[in-house]
Formats: sequence, structure tokens, C-alpha cells
Amino acid sequence: MTRHQTMQAMRLHSPGDPLRQERVPVPEPGPGQVQLRVLACGVCRTDLHVVDGELPEPRLPVIPGHEIVGEVIDTGAGVSAFRPGDQVGVPWLGWTCGECEACTAGRENLCGNARFTGYTLDGGYAGYTVADARYCFPVSGYTPADAAPLLCAGLIGYRSWRMAGGAEPRRLGLYGFGAAAHILAQLAVSRGQQVYAFTRPGDGQAQTFARRLGASWAGSADEDPPEALDAAIIFAPVGSLVPRALEHVRPGGRVVSGGIHMSDIPSFPYRLLWEERSIHSVANLTRQDGTEFLALAPEVPIRTEITTYPLERANEALADLREGRLTGAAVLVPPAA
Repeated sequence: MTRHQTMQAMRLHSPGDPLRQERVPVPEPGPGQVQLRVLACGVCRTDLHVVDGELPEPRLPVIPGHEIVGEVIDTGAGVSAFRPGDQVGVPWLGWTCGECEACTAGRENLCGNARFTGYTLDGGYAGYTVADARYCFPVSGYTPADAAPLLCAGLIGYRSWRMAGGAEPRRLGLYGFGAAAHILAQLAVSRGQQVYAFTRPGDGQAQTFARRLGASWAGSADEDPPEALDAAIIFAPVGSLVPRALEHVRPGGRVVSGGIHMSDIPSFPYRLLWEERSIHSVANLTRQDGTEFLALAPEVPIRTEITTYPLERANEALADLREGRLTGAAVLVPPAA
């Protein structure tokens, strides 16, 4: 595209303040990068943590957004995997060094030098973006807006599910029935698992939504499930849910925290952890997660429930997510180029 053009973007200048709508230069791809016209960008709870100042030291000003679906416009030197016109997705993990102990051991999600889309790298709340071609995935079988939540809610849900035992647990509890859980529930049900959905107290709409997606039971997080769980995944950033989940998993069961941020976990009696129960956290994703899940999603098939907003209403979308007013996921759609 012609250099020195500008684009519309929503930028964070100070955590805790609303995003500002601005005109900024269209970024040009460097070596190993692709330039994308953003077709859709999901609004993730991690974006809220960045905007609200719960994640430290974002690069400021920064363009948030890490559930990006875009069309390749141009490529930098050394890129051969993608060509102009390809549709790709960009996730949270945007760059790794490839040289540290974690990277060389196949655990790139734990790279100590990693950079993150929409946090330490500019993201997709804009008309255009650039991304490391190594961390872009082909996306097909979905409209851009429908695909966007798969790039984080789906990928982190998938990694959390694998950490919880994959299809092995017969009874799987999901705490916080938002974007990630509504995607994961469909995968779990397709594998013959019984899903137990825990929502905010009194959120009958989310409970009805969970049952519509195949949950065997849905209730408030302060309720007891009708049976002991084999595993539980916590998506809500609420530390008090950890002992609650431990209380509900059987001996040998596993509790997985799928969020990047959580309020403090209160002290709890050792008896809740005893009998070989365990607690695990999930950090970021690997390229293998992306390749596996984005191939699996259309086979299930997973269908995302979305509410779309024009790009300039990003603050409204964030507020709706913060206040629990969404069913499924919010997705921003930039104006057509």
C-alpha cells in the first residue's frame, strides 16, 4: 500500500483512562513481518486487564487487541508462508526470542523475552497492524468476526482443557461462562464430556446460554454441583473460586486457572488440596496450540456467539464486558478500507 497513509486506531495512553480515537500512521512490515488490514478484532478480558491497569508496564501509548483476523496486504523480507490476500489470525503471544531455555525446550509460551500483542506490541483495535509471521495462523471456515474470539478465548480455552486432561475427565466444571467457556463447552460436549457451568450469582441468562450449548448442569458459582467434578477450569478472574473448585473436584482431580490475572486466592484448609488434588495455571499459548485448535474448531464445529461493535465504540464494548452484559464475545469491526 502507499506509504505514509494514516489509519483510525483506539489507543491507550494511561491505564484506567478510556481509549482515545486517533489517526496514526499505518505500520509498515519489517523483516519477518506481515502487514494486515484488520477485518475484525475480538475484545478479550485480558484487554480489560491492560486497560484497567491490572497488568503492569504496558507499552504506552499502545493499541490493544490480540484476537485479530486480518487480510495480508504486504510482507516483509524473509516471509514466504503468506501472500497478499491470505486471511490470518494473530494471537496474544506475538514474538519470542527462540534462543532462551524455555524456547529451546519447546515451551515458547514461557519465553522470558516474549512480546505480547496489544500489550507490549500494538494490536488490532485499528484499521491495520503488523505481526510476526511466525505467530500468524491461517484462518478459514469462519467469517472474520466469528473467527476473532477463537484467537484467544478459543486458544486459551483449548490449552486449559488440555491441561485439565483433555477429553479424559467425564465431568468438567467451567467457572465463568463467558467467551472462553462458551467455546470450550462445545468442544467438551462434542467429546462426550458432561459440562457443569458456574456463573455469577443470579445470572440466569448465562445459565440458559450454557444449557443451550449442551451443559448438563448450570448454576451460580456459590452453588454446589449435583456430582463431584473430575476437573475444573476457572476463567473468571476471582481468586475465591479456587478453593470452591477444589471443594468440588474428586480426589485426584485438577483445577486449572485459565486467566492471566486473578484476584488474590484466600487461604483455605489443606484438606481441600489433600488426596492428590492439584492446581495449575495456564500461561499464553504455543504455535502448536494454534495449529491444532484452529484445525479442530471447524470440525466440531464450534460456533461463536458474538456481539459486534464498530471500532470507535471500543470503550463501550470494554464496559459491556467489564459489567457482564455480554453473552459470548464482543468483536470490533474497523471501517472498510
